[in-house]
Amino acid sequence: MNLTETADLWWKNAVVYCCDVQTFLDLDGDGHGDLAGLAQRIDYLADLGVTCLWLMPFYPTADRDDGYDITDFYGVDPRLGTPGNVVEVIQLARSRGIRVIIDFVMNHTSNRHPWFKESRKSLDNPKRDWYVWRRSTPPDTSKEVVFPDAEDSIWTKDDKTGEYYLHHFYRTQPDLNIANPAVREEIKRTMGYWLELGVSGFRVDAVPFLFAEDALPKAEQHFPPYDPHDFLRHLANFVGHRGGDVMLLGEVNVPFAEQKKFFGGTDGDELTMQFDFMGMQSIYLSLARGDAHPLAATLRKRPKLDRVSQWANFLRNHDELTLDKLSKDERQEVFDAFGPDPDMQLFDRGLRRRLPTMLGGDQRRIRMAYSLMFSLPGTPVLFYGEEIGMGENLDIPGRLAVRSPMQWAPEPGGGFSRAPVRKHRRPMPTGVWGPEQINVADQRNDPESLLHFFKTLIQRYRQSPEIGWSTVEILKGTPRQVLAHVCRVDDWATVMVHNLADEPVELTLTVPDLEEGTPLVDLVSSGEPIRTTAAKGGQVTLTLEGYGFRWLRLCPEGDNRIH
Repeated sequence: MNLTETADLWWKNAVVYCCDVQTFLDLDGDGHGDLAGLAQRIDYLADLGVTCLWLMPFYPTADRDDGYDITDFYGVDPRLGTPGNVVEVIQLARSRGIRVIIDFVMNHTSNRHPWFKESRKSLDNPKRDWYVWRRSTPPDTSKEVVFPDAEDSIWTKDDKTGEYYLHHFYRTQPDLNIANPAVREEIKRTMGYWLELGVSGFRVDAVPFLFAEDALPKAEQHFPPYDPHDFLRHLANFVGHRGGDVMLLGEVNVPFAEQKKFFGGTDGDELTMQFDFMGMQSIYLSLARGDAHPLAATLRKRPKLDRVSQWANFLRNHDELTLDKLSKDERQEVFDAFGPDPDMQLFDRGLRRRLPTMLGGDQRRIRMAYSLMFSLPGTPVLFYGEEIGMGENLDIPGRLAVRSPMQWAPEPGGGFSRAPVRKHRRPMPTGVWGPEQINVADQRNDPESLLHFFKTLIQRYRQSPEIGWSTVEILKGTPRQVLAHVCRVDDWATVMVHNLADEPVELTLTVPDLEEGTPLVDLVSSGEPIRTTAAKGGQVTLTLEGYGFRWLRLCPEGDNRIH
């Protein structure tokens, strides 16, 4: 494998860390996280091994959807800092080898955005067609709403002009009219602005909504049809010219066949990366059953990507843990296993919990799950606090339960802010999941902590570029509770084995193209590395404890890597 390619296509073996600035660290003592606080923690992220920092929205906002209802795409929420603070974070991160990408939310704006205020003034306002309006009464769209707890239609009548405007999300978030060429130009202009300030890419929010053609009666369509994929291809080309190594990470929760289209098919000229929602949901079904077959079946269906495109693997993000691609019965299995209380569930499709609480704090199972995620072909994405095993706070409503402040120190405020706890942006968990029990300060000095495990995991992942560059190669003949796969690129290969059940298991793997006598060394075992040797026919025999795992790197003669 040519290592120089890993520099050119940096996202293929990056480690992405999602940070919510407002809940990360408050430096000025107002109870609200800020960019200056984030800057103080860049070295923490560098020490962890993060190579790409994804910032959730930091723009001015009406604060009706935790920052995703934006009132100015070129600004910074004054509670968080200034554009100068953003540049300082980017520059500081870059000096530590960390690229910065930012949330790009152009499917909608806040209803308090100046564009929408102009749009609703009159039927002939120049900004009228920047949003999607209809005169006729809309049909029943109750099945299309994203937040059924708050909305029963994706259309809302505006009393000012008597027409209906489109909003796939909350009614306070009117959809922009992407069919309007002026809106498409503004999207490019916005991207160009942030690229000039030094970002290395964008996490593109709600892509299927952003690039879906909005259905209107023909008589009410003011613009000719456009090809959403042509526009996405145009955007990718634009950011590529502005910055040669810019990455577009798309939130695209659709079946694999549709995801392949958003990559640009075999040409790979649209989104650079996409979250593997199908794989994530299958992981939870496999964890619930202690059976690797659902995950193996899903991974086998992953479409083959072109050389530059990549999957983003994750176990948790900032929204509800969606299980919408599972069948109703499968979803209920996961609910029963990891969120039986209705208050732990959301929208009848997901869970508002973090992984450690779902797994009952079982460190064996938690570490196995993250080892599994990091071992899958693709790029791992972490949500802040995962590295220390933070739990959720179910007292916080809705999806925000997992967005409690980062727990830095063993004290009531968790080291998040000097302000009284009552003034904090959100309350932290209490009890066994509170900061007195789970925090960075204690774990950073404990070599047996989850934080140190993550450091090792990230280090080994970064030292094994075949993981990020390989395709799925699942080994057959394993017990149902075991997933065994090979990450292989040219002569570099690592065999990954994970036991999803509590019982120990002995197994013999047959690894294709593995020569007899080839040494294998486990990269993630604690203490003295576990070593073994391939037998005749490429067979490898090993024993896994309950929830045990191995990363067995092949060490053929002439391999000059450190083992």
